[in-house]
Amino acid sequence: MNPSVFIAGTDTGIGKSLVAASLLRALQARGLRALGMKPVASGCALTPQGWRNDDAELLRTHGSGAPDYALINPFALPEAMAPHLAARHAGVEITVAPLVSAFAALSTMSQCVVVEGVGGWAVPLSDSLMQADVARALRLPVILVVGLRLGCISHALLSARAIAHDGRELLGWIGNQVDPAMLCVDENLATLRERVAAPCLGVLPYASTPDPRELAPLLGGAVDAITSFAYPLAP
Repeated sequence: MNPSVFIAGTDTGIGKSLVAASLLRALQARGLRALGMKPVASGCALTPQGWRNDDAELLRTHGSGAPDYALINPFALPEAMAPHLAARHAGVEITVAPLVSAFAALSTMSQCVVVEGVGGWAVPLSDSLMQADVARALRLPVILVVGLRLGCISHALLSARAIAHDGRELLGWIGNQVDPAMLCVDENLATLRERVAAPCLGVLPYASTPDPRELAPLLGGAVDAITSFAYPLAP
């Protein structure tokens, strides 16, 4: 199994897509062919090619090559709401089998697949499916993106605890400063480094128009963690 990773977040809107795209660029800078995947996306625009999601398109832009959109984002749901509700409104049931199939196809085209989750960690995808079940089915370790803003310490600790409870390996966490006015950023980071039971793999500063190419050099620790992990992970 190629080295791949599941990108989770402490919440929605904390920069998982930016981190995932930057990580794709960092992996490519190490000479690896890397592709992104957004298994489930809620909040899509109708185009002549079908429903498209901005986050999935960002991953497609910064990956190695341009696979079919349906492989990158198998479940593209129109409405921007909790994915199990968006799926219900669209008359769709999210299931694991198409996600495993798309991941396998992307794996044959690359040396690393960066899989970006939806929302926070404990997200229902259907009446019987949680996001953790996807990471488990793909047999992937997790990197947690911590949105650096007020409340991030509690969110990070609770998310790390939930990931461990769900039987996933937490490779580490990446801080992403989403609030430019956050007070005591360095002190919050120090607390996170002390309290989260996994290493810090990088910190991305706030930028009004962030560019994954420019941020990629800050994620060397994440690349090291992904490429040195002993795959495959038990389901």
